[in-house]
Amino acid sequence: MKKISAELIKDARELAEKYYSQGKYLCSEAVLSAVNEVLDCGMPQEYVRLASGFPVGMGGSGCSCGAVTGGQCAIGLVNGRSKPGGNNKKVMKLSKQLHDRFKEKYKSVCCRVLIKDYKFGSKGHIERCTKVTGETCQMVMEILMENQGILSKISFLTDKDR
Repeated sequence: MKKISAELIKDARELAEKYYSQGKYLCSEAVLSAVNEVLDCGMPQEYVRLASGFPVGMGGSGCSCGAVTGGQCAIGLVNGRSKPGGNNKKVMKLSKQLHDRFKEKYKSVCCRVLIKDYKFGSKGHIERCTKVTGETCQMVMEILMENQGILSKISFLTDKDR
């Protein structure tokens, strides 16, 4: 995994925004894919389907913002445990940081609240969610950078406990 820098944070944000705005991925998929690619985590790209049910607030229900849930997946990819009963303190701490930062910035983590002023699928909706997706990816990368001292070494699907 690459050491996180301001340049990589910018790259991840731009990639997430590109994926979303071009319709290649929805919010959760875009954040997870961008972090995986920019940090060279080694997660096979087809595994992005793990985040495919999160967009539009958990499968269209309007609840948790998909960018946040995709960000949680990315944090788990980097710092999650890989064995049952393994230590999950790092990932829990960082996941809470993402939730709290997002809520501080947007006042809600609820998709329907975040996009209430936009018609679904409209230009305004796409612009809003592109921005939220990029900013969330940036938050994830900043949290990971701030905590590089506790980052796990990534070898996707290893037997090592994190």
